[in-house]
Amino acid sequence: MNPAFLVTHNGGFHADELLSSVILTRLFPQARIVRSRAPEWITPATDRIIFDVGGRYDAEAQIFDHHQRGAPLRDDGQPYSSFGLVWKHYGQAYLAALGIPEADIENIHQGFDRKFVLPVDLMDNGALSPASAGPLADLTLPSLLETLKPVFDDRSTEAEERGFQAALAIARSLVEAGIAQRAAKCRAESVVTAAIAQTGEGRVLELPVGMPFRPAIVKAGADHLLFVVHPRDKDWCITGIRRTDEGFELRADLPAAWAGLSNGELEAICGVKGASFCHNGRFIAAASTREAILAMADLAVEAALAERSASVPA
Repeated sequence: MNPAFLVTHNGGFHADELLSSVILTRLFPQARIVRSRAPEWITPATDRIIFDVGGRYDAEAQIFDHHQRGAPLRDDGQPYSSFGLVWKHYGQAYLAALGIPEADIENIHQGFDRKFVLPVDLMDNGALSPASAGPLADLTLPSLLETLKPVFDDRSTEAEERGFQAALAIARSLVEAGIAQRAAKCRAESVVTAAIAQTGEGRVLELPVGMPFRPAIVKAGADHLLFVVHPRDKDWCITGIRRTDEGFELRADLPAAWAGLSNGELEAICGVKGASFCHNGRFIAAASTREAILAMADLAVEAALAERSASVPA
């Protein structure tokens, strides 16, 4: 199918049709977005894809609405918005169009659906309130996109179109950046997995550059690892490994005596020439050379194991 038109409703816009437009305009750049509720536009035809309007969900007829009775539900009973429906049918093709390797498409498609698409679906259907974000309610993506709607007393068609296009550009940037981050994590996984194999039973994982590492460590079952070191610009870093995705608790903290120190003070305390910084939170430290950061890592492992041993009842 090579549609000439991508049809959605006019009037106030929401995140679901904006994000659907991001996907469809990437796949069909020659198609024109038509924002209308006129029957002649929201009736299925071979030259168009219709979404978030029309009162039907029929993938073969290329109409993806979710406002009607008997609206489509996910396998777990949660509701779709037009974004979820478009992502279901076009998301994998969209990822391929962005150049995502075929081997990573299914994984990224599912992960993006779970973490990004589903919350939009739930919020659009009233199954999730922005208020659940507490003080950040007005900073949720759907809320922020809707701030680009025209003000109430500017009812011109030009204002509506201007606001829609501005919101679409922002939505596109966020979706593409989100996909790029997920693709990078897939690339990082292979690097981290190889480094884990090379490390063996060692407690410190050395990486060639800073990159996402926790998912690969968890996937590999490398529970013995306590710290990660890698070069950063002109220095080297050592970082802790979080116990869970959501929390900040680490498998091991850097030594308490290092907290908040830098340069000469830190060198004096840890005894490593080139030690340059330790965050007060004890989750990251830096040194000027690889040799210095590895020496700090050895000390950090020694201190962590000693603390762990001391906490075990005799």
